[in-house]
Amino acid sequence: MEVEWKNRKRKRKGELEIPPLYTAEDAARCLEIFIPEKYDEIIEIDKNIHIRFNDAGHMLGSSIIEVWIKENEEEKKIVFTGDLGNNDIPLLAEPTMIEDADFLVMESTYGGRLHMQNENKAQTFLKIVSETIQKGGTVVIPSFAVGRTQEILYELNNIKEDPKDEHFLEEFEELMNTPVYVDSPLAISATEVFEDNMNLFDEETQQIIKSGDNPLEFPGLKFTKTADESKALNERNEPSIIISASGMCEVGRIKHHLKHNLWNPNSTILFVGYQAKGTLGDQIVNGAKKVKIFGEEVAVNARVEYIEGYSGHADQQWLLNFIYSFIKKPKHIFLVHGEPEGQEILKEKILKTTNTPVTIPEYGETYELDEKVEMTNKIEIKKEAPEKYLRLKVLGRLNTLKDEIADMEEMVKEDLRNENIEDKQIQKLDERIKELELQIVRIIDN
Repeated sequence: MEVEWKNRKRKRKGELEIPPLYTAEDAARCLEIFIPEKYDEIIEIDKNIHIRFNDAGHMLGSSIIEVWIKENEEEKKIVFTGDLGNNDIPLLAEPTMIEDADFLVMESTYGGRLHMQNENKAQTFLKIVSETIQKGGTVVIPSFAVGRTQEILYELNNIKEDPKDEHFLEEFEELMNTPVYVDSPLAISATEVFEDNMNLFDEETQQIIKSGDNPLEFPGLKFTKTADESKALNERNEPSIIISASGMCEVGRIKHHLKHNLWNPNSTILFVGYQAKGTLGDQIVNGAKKVKIFGEEVAVNARVEYIEGYSGHADQQWLLNFIYSFIKKPKHIFLVHGEPEGQEILKEKILKTTNTPVTIPEYGETYELDEKVEMTNKIEIKKEAPEKYLRLKVLGRLNTLKDEIADMEEMVKEDLRNENIEDKQIQKLDERIKELELQIVRIIDN
């Protein structure tokens, strides 16, 4: 799909089309060399290397990997956490605690902070949804296709199955009459995978399944698979809930839903996952008054909410708890996969509470794992001069702008073909394009 999009632009420029990096057939053939393995079983790679997968509780199938390596008749054990799950993720079991390790390589995404304890996130969720529906607005939930989407469906199912006080019942009734759309082909496929692997869910969810309830299905839930079905959602006037990828609002159908709802004070954009710095989602969460979507400036008038309790990553306390749970503590810990500031904060906490040596490795470094851990090699990465980087940055922005204007042209033409579009909307569009034209002229003049 990405190459199709690029090739449309290349055609407009009179350039040759490029082949995709891989095709659907390539992806299907790759599956022939995959071997499924169960959790908690020791697998022999060869006589000197054994591994075991443990449930990391981050998303379905995520794993902590124990690796035993024998060298010169001496065996060492390394544990790689991968992404560790938050301790109270709906559906999934908690991360497996590991008994012993010589060396630990651990993620540190939330190493510098604690999650807000959102004990009543279901009620908070319902309140936000209910207030938006009462105003006739749409609740747009940017969600990661795998993990967060299924948790939201589970939460909605729970709310529908578990009405409490009278006020809650009123909100619950409103929710029951509101259509919920999952608008992401990948999220739809991932939900099917979740339904095929319910044996991996936590005990509470297993009990729900045994009672005959599918925690990922409920009345009013609809899946939109095609692009036309997705576009039709923004033409409906009824209040609704739209769950769409990507979770950080960088690509995918979510950008179209934001374009149609961000300006509307009756709608709500509800974030339920981590927003990396610089992403469109990060800008919205941090109070941007205007954002650019498909080259067009869109005012942020919608209500913006963030329920942090849905985060898929362990926070600082649970990362530390994972270390504390070892019966035989690691001799050395490596912190990876995190922002530098958060890694440094977590490193200090580990040193203070466990006295275990900690290393934050950099790209291209090699370490020898012995009684004393030492860096044995480092690939020097040539750093570009700041002025060269700035020049490249400007050229990159120009290319992006060129692409966004081409996208905008397609979208404007599509809007103009719509017979129901009003003259005042065309006039407003004309004024915005004129404003953009003036900005470009000012840049040229300067």
